[in-house]
Amino acid sequence: MTAYRVVDPTRNELLAEHPTATDAEVGAALDRSHTAQRAWRAVPVQERAAVVRRAGELFAERRDALAALVTREMGKRTGEAKGELSLVADICAYYADDGPAMLADEPLSPRRGGRAHLRHEPVGPLLGVMPWNFPYYQAVRLAAPNLVAGNTILLKPAPQCPESALAAAQVWHDAGLPDGCYEVLLATDEQVADLVADPRVAGVSVTGSERAGSAVAAQAGRHLTKVVLELGGSDPFVVLADADLDRAVKHAVLGRMQNCGQACNAAKRILVVDEVHDAFLERFAAAVAALRPGDPTDPDTTLAPMASEAAATTLVEQVQDALDRGATAVVGGAERPDRPGAWVTPTVLTGVTPGMRAFDEELFGPVAVVHRVADADAAVELANASPFGLGGAVFGTDPDAVADVVARLETGMVWVNSMQGSMADLPFGGTKRSGVGRELGTLGIREFVNTKLVHEPGAR
Repeated sequence: MTAYRVVDPTRNELLAEHPTATDAEVGAALDRSHTAQRAWRAVPVQERAAVVRRAGELFAERRDALAALVTREMGKRTGEAKGELSLVADICAYYADDGPAMLADEPLSPRRGGRAHLRHEPVGPLLGVMPWNFPYYQAVRLAAPNLVAGNTILLKPAPQCPESALAAAQVWHDAGLPDGCYEVLLATDEQVADLVADPRVAGVSVTGSERAGSAVAAQAGRHLTKVVLELGGSDPFVVLADADLDRAVKHAVLGRMQNCGQACNAAKRILVVDEVHDAFLERFAAAVAALRPGDPTDPDTTLAPMASEAAATTLVEQVQDALDRGATAVVGGAERPDRPGAWVTPTVLTGVTPGMRAFDEELFGPVAVVHRVADADAAVELANASPFGLGGAVFGTDPDAVADVVARLETGMVWVNSMQGSMADLPFGGTKRSGVGRELGTLGIREFVNTKLVHEPGAR
């Protein structure tokens, strides 16, 4: 049974419990979503876009209160929580402004004559299975484009984030979205499986672990239901010999430690060529050691607790396994400070090799792994020696050398001389075991539409 419990990770104190939905409640929500979608798809696209625009304005207006809920649920620093909501507002504005044009008919030029065009039509209710690390952002990157497209949303939040999910649903309601178009379900895994199997659910979007994505995708496959999966990552961060080290260090700290290192596209493997390895490691280690853990609502805090005791325990076990097998902790060691809460000391590891959990598994927390590599070729080889392929970054000043590394990385995204993370108008997604499909940008609004060909023959 899935338990929806809010636990303050700064003290491991239970704050609230929310009842799991009954089977009857889940069924009624699906009924409402299916009925509402038939009416919503008939609403002119500009009117649908206006509702999404208003929701973005409300997310911005309520930013402080909504941010506080995320800090309460998973310990996110207030500044980072507000930044997440700013991105949410931007995603809504982007799809409100540009979404209708993305859905417009596309003329084709048949080689054998006649006239043809493509229509982009909504497909029906969509089920979103959401994570806890970015609860507003992950949900809105599914909701905003698909509500503009004419689909409806059934949202299953992470068990520790029910309150932020319900608050976001209120935003959509207050923005004028009709009843049934955005339903939050505090559902069990078994109820999710039943929803995936229901023919009225036209698509499923999962953001989360590889295990969760595999389970949902297997169920969806049995019922030929379209899926978009954004799963784990072990993103390489490549530092070439001519890189601007000050810039590289700054972005490595940001890319690894933002959100307490709890991001799928964090810089989890930092690959530094031999010529600059020692200089980079010295500066990077000093910057990580200078992070200030503390109250996430304190603006002077630069590192929050992890989101849960279970996550902290797993991370420490992964680090200890590496240390036991010969790795070195240049900073920290993922110790647990002598205080209540899901606190983990920020850590920098070197000497991590295959067979260690820190090499073979995703590290979801404030632990950075730095590898010394001989050259760019060795960096690419090690970067690709992973079952994941979400994102990556390359730092260097020779554009040809950077372009060569970018071309050879087996990832869905690459950032050059930066760790930008996510933008409303750029597609987000990976390859290999990091998932399938894309969210955001033009590709994001096209994932769950029926692209229908219309053809008229020419004169005979």
